[in-house]
Amino acid sequence: MKLAILSRAPRSYSTQRLRTAAADRGHTVKVLNTLRFGIDLAGDEPDLQFRGKPLSTYDAILPRIGNSVTYFGTAVVRQFEQMDVYTPNTSWGIANSRDKLRATQILSRHQIGMPATTFVRDRADVIPAIERVGGAPVVIKLLEGTQGIGVILAPELKVAEAIIETLQSTRQNVLIQRFVKESKGRDIRALVVGDRVVAAMRRVAQGDEFRSNVHRGGSVEAVKLDPEFEKVAVRAAQIMGLRVAGVDMLEGNDGPLVMEVNSSPGLEGIERATNLDVAGAIIDYIDNQVAFPEIDVRQRLTVSTGYGVAEIQVGEASDLVGKSLGDSGLRERDITALTLHQGTQVIPNPHAGHVLEAGDRLLCFGKLEEMRSMIPTRRKRRTKLKKLPEQPIHDVADAPAHPSQGSTPVYGGDAGGS
Repeated sequence: MKLAILSRAPRSYSTQRLRTAAADRGHTVKVLNTLRFGIDLAGDEPDLQFRGKPLSTYDAILPRIGNSVTYFGTAVVRQFEQMDVYTPNTSWGIANSRDKLRATQILSRHQIGMPATTFVRDRADVIPAIERVGGAPVVIKLLEGTQGIGVILAPELKVAEAIIETLQSTRQNVLIQRFVKESKGRDIRALVVGDRVVAAMRRVAQGDEFRSNVHRGGSVEAVKLDPEFEKVAVRAAQIMGLRVAGVDMLEGNDGPLVMEVNSSPGLEGIERATNLDVAGAIIDYIDNQVAFPEIDVRQRLTVSTGYGVAEIQVGEASDLVGKSLGDSGLRERDITALTLHQGTQVIPNPHAGHVLEAGDRLLCFGKLEEMRSMIPTRRKRRTKLKKLPEQPIHDVADAPAHPSQGSTPVYGGDAGGS
C-alpha cells in the first residue's frame, strides 16, 4: 500500500518507527507535514494540495496530529475521509479525544468507568462541585492539557477553590475530578490497535509526584492486563472513533477507571518497556483494513428521502419482547437492524433467529415514519406549565419566602432558564 504519515515531527521516535515498520514490510511510505496541506474545494470532487501542488494518490493515512494544530489537522483528515482514503483514526475521534470534557461526556453514556468528574463555570458552584466528587484532595485538569501538563492535585478545599478561580480568570476551562487514592502515582497505558490491546505498561511516578507520565520522569514496566481492563480499553477507543489509541486507566478498587484516550500515543516508552513491535502491529492493521475507508454512516444512509438511522429501544411492555428478529415484523415495515445491543454485548448484523429481550437496543436503518412510531416519547425534564398567577407583577420584596407559600416570585426559576 501507499501510506502517508501526517506528522510535523519526522525525527521523533514514533514517526521514525512507523516509517521504518512500513518500509520493512514493502509499503511505500512518506511523512507529510500536516500544516503544508491545502484543502481544495474548488473542483468537482474533494481534493488536497501539498506544498502548493496536487497531492498524489494514497491508499491510507496515519494521523499523528499534534495538540497545537488539532483544528487544521482534523480538517485535513476529514478531507482525506471525503476522498475515501482509509484512516484508522477518524477526524471526529481525534477532535473528541482532545477535549477532555467532550471525551468524558461521550464515554459516560456508554457505562465506561471513570473517576467522578464535574464541570462548572460560576465561582459559587465550585465548592459544591468539589464536594460532589468526594471532596479534597481533588484533581484539577485543563481541558486540553497533554503529557501531564495542566493536571494539578489540590490537597485542600480552599486551595482547590483558589486554583480554579485563578485558572478561570485566565479564561481556562477546567475539570474537577475525584482523586483516586488507591492509584496515587500509578496508572496503566494500554495500546489499542483495532479490536485488541497489543501492549500494555504500568507507569509509576517518582517521589512525591502523583502524575505518572513518562515526560514527568515516571518509570515504566510491562504488564499483562486482566480481561476486564482489556475490554474497557478497547471499548473506550472504539466509542471515541479511534482504532489506534493509548488508553490511560487507573486501577480503582472497583475495577478500571478510564482517565484519557490518546489519539496519537507515543511509542517509545511502551515499545522499550514491553520489547514488542507496536509500530509493526499498527502498520499491519492498516494494511488489513485499507480496503474499508471510514464512512459517515448517518450521512450516507440519510441521503434517500424519507429514510434514516435510528435507535429503537425494546421496553418492558414492548410487543417485541420474546420475539425473534425474523418474527418482529421489522423487515415488513422496511426496517433493517444493523446492530443489536444486548446487555454489554454488541452483535453486528444480527441474524433473524436472535430473540429480543427487554432492555435491548436496535440500531436500525429504514423508513423514518415507520421507526418514529416505535421510538418511545422522550422523558420531559420540565414540569407542566403553570397558570398565570392572579397578580402577575408585584414588588419582589412582597413575594413569599418560598414558592409553596403563595404566588410565584417574579425572578428566579430553574437552571433551564426561561
